[in-house]
Amino acid sequence: MSGKFLLILLALLVTTVVTAGDSAPVQHTRTCGGESCEAVFRGFFTFFDRSLHGLDGNGRSCADCHMPSDQFQMSPAGVEARFQLLQKRRRWNPFADDPLFRPVDADDFRTNGNKARDFRNLRENGLVRVQFTLPQNFRLIDPVTNLPSAESTVDIWRMVPTVNDVKLTGPDGKNPWARAPNASGGYQLDGRFADLQEQALGALLDHAQVQAPPPQRMLDDLAAFQRTLFTNHRVRALSDAISAGVSVLPDPDPPLSGLEQAGKVVFARSCGQCHGGPGQSTTQAPVVRYHDILTQCPRPVDTVSPARFNFKPCPERLARNARTYEITLPNGTTVRRVSSDPGRALLTGFVGGPPPLDDWNKLDVNGLRGIRHTGPYLHNNSAASLEEVVEHYVEFYKRVRAGAAPGVVPPVASTDGINFDRQPQPEEIEALLAYLKKL
Repeated sequence: MSGKFLLILLALLVTTVVTAGDSAPVQHTRTCGGESCEAVFRGFFTFFDRSLHGLDGNGRSCADCHMPSDQFQMSPAGVEARFQLLQKRRRWNPFADDPLFRPVDADDFRTNGNKARDFRNLRENGLVRVQFTLPQNFRLIDPVTNLPSAESTVDIWRMVPTVNDVKLTGPDGKNPWARAPNASGGYQLDGRFADLQEQALGALLDHAQVQAPPPQRMLDDLAAFQRTLFTNHRVRALSDAISAGVSVLPDPDPPLSGLEQAGKVVFARSCGQCHGGPGQSTTQAPVVRYHDILTQCPRPVDTVSPARFNFKPCPERLARNARTYEITLPNGTTVRRVSSDPGRALLTGFVGGPPPLDDWNKLDVNGLRGIRHTGPYLHNNSAASLEEVVEHYVEFYKRVRAGAAPGVVPPVASTDGINFDRQPQPEEIEALLAYLKKL
């Protein structure tokens, strides 16, 4: 463990002593960011603990995937650096190990089990394997026979989100979706977990492969530690103000130049309807809670010439993760859809309603604080830079307009219900990017 993170721990574990005049201390209150310092202390060490005594895991800690060197997320560059270091170590020690590279997150785990060694999605994309049980009305299509297979589970590959600022995200009780789970937001990219304890339990079971149930106090401690992690002191002050019930919240932005301030105005119009609220992760009604932002593979291609929108195609390293699903609709008919990540549809099986309102490809909205440090971006790490993110959303707005029914202006693309005016204009891109790079 580096000295830097020991210093962070010491900074967190500050003891406040309340005294009465010149007398000896009469009370010791140990609080760290509103959390019990003892719980934060235990959670800190559990977060970095690979042994997880008594749980019989696979040697992974939380920090193996939520890498402190990557702002508590995981990047392809960070994974590849660890892989190459492991190969160098094995030249001298054939038993050298890095717990990040466990068979459970190998591409070939389904076929080779504990002998799996193909880590392409980890190394090339920075994505981990998430296994879902298929809804009863879903069948996977065998790519060889083009017929429904007998598979009852499916592998989805997703990025590892940062745990910085996680206290500002999660369920917020606002703008609820039509279906559970967690109609007003949750944790993980699809919002499937209701709290940080449930999220930690899922990670310990699925990625650390623990064989014994973690004690509740361990889960509570991990949650307490994560709730003290913030991008900077301004975001921490915002969180403290929210917890205190302050009516006028502080602005967590740093001082902005004229260009950056102009970009903030563009952000409010073009991005704030989804990345809204104090945590920049709450959609604002009438925009619906969960969205398909068209980042899955394959991406839509316009059939009109000249094309009205033009998304950057998925590279093969991401396109290979797409599967074809046969879905039985409520009326008994079947349809086939292709996606690398059907999102919340894997939780609900609800497909076939009006496109904005079914669950196909729908994911939750992530917070944006600290994004200048957390590339690559989007749920599948398909955007290498913030420039690519903005380019994608420009095409997204074009796609929304191209697909709208005559006379209908969807709220996601309009501030007034009349004009398609949310799309960033070419002359606004520089300012928007300048602001995003200050978050």
